[in-house]
Amino acid sequence: MDLLKHMRIFVAIAEGGSLTAAADSLDTSLPSVVRALAALEAHLGVRLFNRSTRRIALTEEGRRYLIDARQVLAAVQDAEAGVRADVSEPSGHLRITAPVLFGQMYVAPTVNRFVARHAAVSIDLVLLDRVVNIVEEGFDVAIRIGALSDSSLVAQTVDSVRQVVVASPEYLARHGVPAHPRALRNAECVRFVGSSVPHWTFIDAGRRINVAVQGRLSFNHVAPALAACRDGVGFGSFLSYQVAPDVEHGALRIVLAEHELPPRPVSVIYPHARLLPARTRAFIAMMREALAG
Repeated sequence: MDLLKHMRIFVAIAEGGSLTAAADSLDTSLPSVVRALAALEAHLGVRLFNRSTRRIALTEEGRRYLIDARQVLAAVQDAEAGVRADVSEPSGHLRITAPVLFGQMYVAPTVNRFVARHAAVSIDLVLLDRVVNIVEEGFDVAIRIGALSDSSLVAQTVDSVRQVVVASPEYLARHGVPAHPRALRNAECVRFVGSSVPHWTFIDAGRRINVAVQGRLSFNHVAPALAACRDGVGFGSFLSYQVAPDVEHGALRIVLAEHELPPRPVSVIYPHARLLPARTRAFIAMMREALAG
């Protein structure tokens, strides 16, 4: 059997979510996909998918094999590109994910420049405000803010962001600039729906302190919360990149900077350090340059 071909079909099924989607993406027939999957499972001696009339889902063995299959296919692709003297331009498809606002502000412009520079590359950019399992969900690269807990991933720290408290100049003129985080206890604070903690955390005399906050407005998205702070409703706690345009134009002011937590890393992450396709290496390099600059 052609093991690499069968691996490609298996990965296409996993990424497409169905046998039909895999057949369409590979421009082949559905019966050939069904036969290839059956042959691969027989070769491995395990069931890779649980199948019913309505859905198909990876088994535990299938999830593990998907990680290895992607690495093997990436290695083959990288090896082929490395020995072709006439292949110097990155080509192929990339799936990239990032937080919504950060992606809009920094990643999307980089993606636009990348495809303008590399005509043979296509990109899906998926913006999500949740921690993405990039291997199981089929992403090549992710931008993540905060510490990386998954040791199977590779992270290159390219920047950092601060957790800052802001308010409009008008609000500060009416209520005063807080001298200590405890002053926020009785202030109007714009909060987020579903926050797991009812407090904001600061550093005071080298120790972390939690300050309970309250307010009449809460939101489930950054944009309206920022608008409320610009409109003088109260204080808000955001990541520094989220407020950067408003701070630059004077619509918001940062307060209590001396009590901020240590900055959080911004990292470019990907599943493995070696055997990356040329397109992935080139995008990571451009993303590093964009964020570092």
